[in-house]
Amino acid sequence: MELPEFFQAAFPPVPIALEYVLMRLALAVVLGAVVGVVYRLTHRGESPASPSFVATLVLLCVIIAMVTQVVGDSVGRAFTLVGALSIVRFRTVVEDTRDTAFVIFAVVVGMAAGLGNVEVGLAGLGIVSAAAMLLHGIQRFTFQTEVEWSLQLRVGTGAGSESPWEALFAKHCVHAQLECTATARQGAAVDLTYKVRLKSGVTPLQFVNEMNRLEGIQNLEMKRG
Repeated sequence: MELPEFFQAAFPPVPIALEYVLMRLALAVVLGAVVGVVYRLTHRGESPASPSFVATLVLLCVIIAMVTQVVGDSVGRAFTLVGALSIVRFRTVVEDTRDTAFVIFAVVVGMAAGLGNVEVGLAGLGIVSAAAMLLHGIQRFTFQTEVEWSLQLRVGTGAGSESPWEALFAKHCVHAQLECTATARQGAAVDLTYKVRLKSGVTPLQFVNEMNRLEGIQNLEMKRG
């Protein structure tokens, strides 16, 4: 079944030599690998960067490069990339907004490689990578107190109305807020969940060790988030 004549006129086929196709896809692999390396170097959190997500960035870059060559017309390419971005945005669970930025980064770099705009791809890759590294360094050395921790305490119901850990909060935290209260062990204990931000120079291990010395705390768990 042939396409309508007006449709063929709007989207004329643009033949591309095989060697150019392979060169563009190879360029997409290299640029995508650089995007993945930058993501790993600037990853924040206790756990290391997910190898699966890094591989996804590389594959996404290559796939977008292939899409831009399959769809030869600029209008068709625009609609295709809108569909691809919609799939990435709404079908993939991304925990950190920064991860979303790297997904879009990989898409744009792949598009540049697929179109053969080497200068745009290299320039954009260098500038965005430098910006990501710079922001990572600033956040690491300047905004350490912005890291928020979830602190879960289990105390006995007879601990009294005064909380001895409040003094430690004032000593070691720039912010501490009670988020949740629940009973445990059939009412024999109470679970308290706090959101805390530690002062500069205070490590989580140091804070937990001092909390463990307090009277009445049966269990203690502290994690990022």
